[in-house]
Amino acid sequence: MEERTDPAPEPDQPADRRPRPLIERIGLAGLAVVMAGLFAVVAIASFAGGEPFLGTMGVIGCLMVLWVGGLTLFRG
Repeated sequence: MEERTDPAPEPDQPADRRPRPLIERIGLAGLAVVMAGLFAVVAIASFAGGEPFLGTMGVIGCLMVLWVGGLTLFRG
């Protein structure tokens, strides 16, 4: 049997709740903007190709990614 080298954290230790550094939040928000752009391209192409369901899903995905990116940037 192998022995574990990384012990699990104790349940009574509080989680690390420090906010992320600003540069990390900006980077994650930038990544969210890129992903939202990809969802927007899928939505536009789907609507143009006559697929309203897929286009609607693309719009919803775009809005959700932008929402989470905004929360990451502004809430910290």
